[in-house]
Amino acid sequence: MLGLGCGAAAAQDLPQFGSLFASRDADTKAPAKALFGAATSPAPFAAEAIGTYSRGCLAGAVALPVNGRNWQVMRLSRNRNWGHPRLIAYLEQLATDARAIGWPGLLVGDMAQPRGGPMLTGHSSHQIGLDADIWLTPMPGRRLSRSERENMIAVSMLRDPLNVDRDVWTPTHTRLIELAASYPEVERIFVHPAIKQALCDQAGRDRAWLSKVRPWWGHYYHFHVRIACPRGSSSCKGQKEVARGDGCGAELDGWFQRLLEVERNRSESENAPAARPLTLADLPDECRTVLASGGGGARMAKPAIADKPAGPPPPRLQFGARREPAPFGLGD
Repeated sequence: MLGLGCGAAAAQDLPQFGSLFASRDADTKAPAKALFGAATSPAPFAAEAIGTYSRGCLAGAVALPVNGRNWQVMRLSRNRNWGHPRLIAYLEQLATDARAIGWPGLLVGDMAQPRGGPMLTGHSSHQIGLDADIWLTPMPGRRLSRSERENMIAVSMLRDPLNVDRDVWTPTHTRLIELAASYPEVERIFVHPAIKQALCDQAGRDRAWLSKVRPWWGHYYHFHVRIACPRGSSSCKGQKEVARGDGCGAELDGWFQRLLEVERNRSESENAPAARPLTLADLPDECRTVLASGGGGARMAKPAIADKPAGPPPPRLQFGARREPAPFGLGD
């Protein structure tokens, strides 16, 4: 339940969207990403993550400051540095603690929009303010300009789709992800399968944290942190608990087989039809209130300046490539 007690706001709070709230039938037609992508400030409720990570919205969002002593936010034009206060606290603590392991600071990518919900471009998740992308590129020892934050490209950690780049991946990368996974509120960390393999090879004896680190498509220049539903977010629906074990055996082998299949069938997959965009009817009912309440400085939705991908294009596979053992270890 939303925590302000003001009820559903009148449609005139967002005059350009008034007709879209005239009927439930309209909820099935307008892409929700256009509506949520147009809101520039949070809904005036107590903080609450609503729905699921890929079908929901966010009330009472808080912005991560674009500059911190131990972090900098990237791609400012996207206005995606919002999250539940619990996520903000986690990122600030991680950025501070990472200094102790030799990481100079976090470059923070996409979190959520001011009211969560589907995004104009990119992610299918990041909708309820509990997800954040963290670049695997260390923060420079100076404050980046706005132009640099819009145009800088993150460094790929891969040599090819099956192997990390030995000249780029370091033991400190492994320590950073281990640290990120160590907090009890963290539910998942997503990385590319080749990065998961590097983590498995370098983890040493303490391997419990590896169960939270899950292989997933596209995460070759950043890792994606997902925290659990916070207390007080009764409408938030979390994920199942992760499987026991470190996930470094047959499960990971299966991912490498999928990578090979995708490379072999790339032209076919690139021409696959796009999924139907979500509408308000696909989201929890509370999201209509989140979207319509309190004005919010709504503007006509348009793609962000920085639709440029944050990372380089994914490497293509030269057939005959093979998985290689990690070139170094972290010891016991």
